Amino acid sequence: MKSLFLAVAIVLAAAMPSEAEVTGHEVNYMAGDTLLKGYIAVNDRIDGKRPGVLVVHEWWGLNEYARERARMLAELGYTALAVDMYGQGQTADHPREAGQFAMEVRKNLPLAKERFSAALAMLQQHPSVAADQIAAIGYCFGGSVVLEMARAGLDINGVASFHGSLATDNPAQPGAVNARVRVYNGEDDPMVTGEEIAAFKTEMETAGVDYRFVNYPGAIHSFTNPAADEAGKRFDLPLAYHAEADARSWQDLQEFFNEIFR
Repeated sequence: MKSLFLAVAIVLAAAMPSEAEVTGHEVNYMAGDTLLKGYIAVNDRIDGKRPGVLVVHEWWGLNEYARERARMLAELGYTALAVDMYGQGQTADHPREAGQFAMEVRKNLPLAKERFSAALAMLQQHPSVAADQIAAIGYCFGGSVVLEMARAGLDINGVASFHGSLATDNPAQPGAVNARVRVYNGEDDPMVTGEEIAAFKTEMETAGVDYRFVNYPGAIHSFTNPAADEAGKRFDLPLAYHAEADARSWQDLQEFFNEIFR
């Protein structure tokens, strides 16, 4: 399964110069008294400052999938920080544990904001990053996190959610959202209902947010992750990889970044 993901990553990055050299390493930072263990990826062949991108992990925690997405962004010319929203680099092997980790953060917006802001500050301070050019992307749990950070008014250029939850207890308020918003959703995802989609669109429009919602026919939850098929079968969950939706959403993300960082 890992080899399939790496093959997809190579195809998606094919437009990059062959001399691109990406390095990645773990980084420690603090949010209050909590040690957070992130992963930063940088393209060493690019001189000068460039936009930075935060990558927020799925409910499994900061695993290899989030790290690989950070490296793919570095191949495109960004400096990317895969963030740790659970603390101590914790990851889950079972949906029950993953759900507990995710709910602790989802139910505590001040905690989520503190941990996200700590990662944001670290990325902005990196010598390769233009501090005023920042975006955040997230997958599943991470998608819901970046949407909440946009709703909370964090001063970043844009956020993009991939198969993330749209529901919120803190709806966007008119004039409060600074980031432009993109949502990439599986049209057949049973975890995101039509009612939730309608409510999200109404929320965004009422708040005057610059947003775009994209549905991918035939795609369900975790459509960007090649490991989703195995996890879906193992835990009897509606998860499945969808190569076309993965490729199309990644291309749309690149176009989105070209718009917000020009």
